[in-house]
Amino acid sequence: MTSGLRSLPPLGVLLCCAVVLAVCAEASSAGAGACWSPGVASCADCLRRGPQCAWCFQEDFLHGSGLSRRCDLPENLRGRGCHPEFMEQSEVKVEVNATLGSTQVSPRDVSITLRPGSDASFIVAVKQLERYPVDLYYLVDVSASMQENLNHLKTVGVALSLRMMEHTSDLWLGFGSFVDKPVSPYINVHPSKISNPCSDYEIRCRPAHGFHHVLSMTGNMSEFTRVIKRQRISGNMDTPEGGLDAMLQAAVCQNAVGWRPEAKRLLLLMTDQPSHLALDSRLGGIVVPHDGLCHLENNVYTGSTRMDHPSLGQLSDKLLENHIYSVFAVEKLQYQWYEELVRLLPGSYLGKLGLFQAPTLIDLVVDAYKRLLSEVAVSVSVEDEAVSRFWVSISPVCPHGSTAKDRSCSGVQPGQMVYFNITIGQHSCAKDGKDEDVTVLVRPVGYNESTVVRIRSKCQCSCGPMGRCNEDDQSPCIDQEQRSDHGHLKDSKTDPNRNCRADGSNVDCSGRGVCECGKCVCDQSRLGIIYGKYCEIDDFSCPYEQELLCGGRGACVSGECVCEDGWTGDSCGCPTSTSVCQSPDGSLCSGRGKCVCGKCVCDDPEQYGELCERCPTCQNPQQICKSVDCNHSQRLSHKEVEGFNTTCAPFADSINCVSERVSSGRLVGTFLSVCALTVLCGLVVVAVSRLLMQKRLRSPGGAGGDGGHHCPGKDLSYIPTINEKTVTYRRDWPPDHPVEMHIQVPKMPLGDSWQF
Repeated sequence: MTSGLRSLPPLGVLLCCAVVLAVCAEASSAGAGACWSPGVASCADCLRRGPQCAWCFQEDFLHGSGLSRRCDLPENLRGRGCHPEFMEQSEVKVEVNATLGSTQVSPRDVSITLRPGSDASFIVAVKQLERYPVDLYYLVDVSASMQENLNHLKTVGVALSLRMMEHTSDLWLGFGSFVDKPVSPYINVHPSKISNPCSDYEIRCRPAHGFHHVLSMTGNMSEFTRVIKRQRISGNMDTPEGGLDAMLQAAVCQNAVGWRPEAKRLLLLMTDQPSHLALDSRLGGIVVPHDGLCHLENNVYTGSTRMDHPSLGQLSDKLLENHIYSVFAVEKLQYQWYEELVRLLPGSYLGKLGLFQAPTLIDLVVDAYKRLLSEVAVSVSVEDEAVSRFWVSISPVCPHGSTAKDRSCSGVQPGQMVYFNITIGQHSCAKDGKDEDVTVLVRPVGYNESTVVRIRSKCQCSCGPMGRCNEDDQSPCIDQEQRSDHGHLKDSKTDPNRNCRADGSNVDCSGRGVCECGKCVCDQSRLGIIYGKYCEIDDFSCPYEQELLCGGRGACVSGECVCEDGWTGDSCGCPTSTSVCQSPDGSLCSGRGKCVCGKCVCDDPEQYGELCERCPTCQNPQQICKSVDCNHSQRLSHKEVEGFNTTCAPFADSINCVSERVSSGRLVGTFLSVCALTVLCGLVVVAVSRLLMQKRLRSPGGAGGDGGHHCPGKDLSYIPTINEKTVTYRRDWPPDHPVEMHIQVPKMPLGDSWQF
């Protein structure tokens, strides 16, 4: 048994305490089961099994074992001789670009490296500013049923501007209108009805339209009022309107609408009817899905007759992408329909109005602005091509006084900061198995700033600077070194099995493998792994300690543990250092024992304790060590004096010897003397007690006289039993017949009962 691994690859640094050993042993067995599989034949296969797995591409790792044994937990690979620099393992990185400035959202740029099964977390901070510039775009249904509501809107501009001064000093307004798609069956396509849908009512109406942008954003309230007054109603055939189609155009046509980059953007939809949804246009023969782009020519939506209504998901993405809050002002009869719609549109607000009167509409806008501004939420979007391969988790950390709700914080006050803990994980790789770059956007709802997350998905292995993963263990039977420059064998008598036998052994591969092409291919065992140049190493045939082979402090070679430096024993469980046996005074086992396998073994059975520090029969050496010349006073030999000087050395610098010797004979004599003294004291106490009692009985007032004791009228309650007594009983009643009785009581033995 040796204490070093001279002929083996060095092992990594292993665990150093029993608790961690037990935990890691359990994790090792569970992780190894998750990593190793006979089907793992490459580094990429290994890393796909989970972020805890690693692939060892060290060329001489586990001679003769299968490729799948290169895949395991990193600590298990190190324990079998794989150097850390030869391990390819899942690497998760999070890098934050702090150079980009921001006033509301930070950080602005994050880079992440992921592998399948791994995830990474980062924090996004969103700050609510005190005051924002505000852009408000009115998108109004101008169908015939909205005639009265349109008249009320003409007085809103100036009043709303004055009311919003409490929250912003910079309010801009814009205006647009919509009806429905101008195709049958949504409108009447009779030539007389196309130009004037209200001809039957002798009213001049404007033609039906999907969306008409009327007024770009302006701070001139008079211009806004003038434009509203010029608006006329239109008409259509069915009840639902094309509001969602118009909303998407108002959101994506930023240049035409004039949305300001620094402003809070509100899109107000006013209608008294529900809206068409995606696929409704098939009834009119329109089957092309909406492309989500702007299609305005001369401020008129030209794609209305060519593309379907947008889906709710598409509309939601475009509102988020363009940082727009949506506000729905609907009549109470349609409130329930829009209530379901709002739940699917982040950053939206629903108001119920009886009539679209100016004061009520202004209150709605102000309340919506305050509510939307006080709720801070984020939305995370992954590229469509990669959305199925990644997952996202969002946890808000809300400031004091606010309330967490799903992915948002409500009740946030101006100037407060909201934090979002965002975790992004990867399920799998692309179908081609190659590395890819994926972009993820983290958008605070309604903010014109966002965080760009760049994900580097690693699905292939680099395996060091040489790029050799050693995924193919097959090698030619004849090494190139054995061939001449012309390809012939240098020595035709060379034994191909010469490299398969250990020094001094006449058995190939230690009897646990076969020799192929001068290399050992070790047998497969259900008990564990057999490996090594000569198949001399395994992980199952040596003693275990704390459920670890060789205690986790050595390697199993030919059935014996070869321990690491600092350990010895059959299972490498004994430290070679004696520091654990050192007493506080510096002596080994308190000078009363030997250090064996890291524990003190006391010389005398009467001595005990972890450091043999407890000894009831021993005297304190400090009490018997005296600085005197005992060579003459005690006539000790020179050898005995040197021994006692060694014992007394820790207690006094000037002690040359001891003045007393504690011997077993003296201890026995002391014990006998104490016993004799105790017996003598007991006899003296008994004798003195008897003398005192006799003296009391002979005294004149005592009860020890021979004469009788006359006690008329009562009996004696106590009569000593050591003398003769005369007891007299007398009765004086009746007077004419007195009675007197005398009883002689002789001496009675102690303990006899009275008899009459």
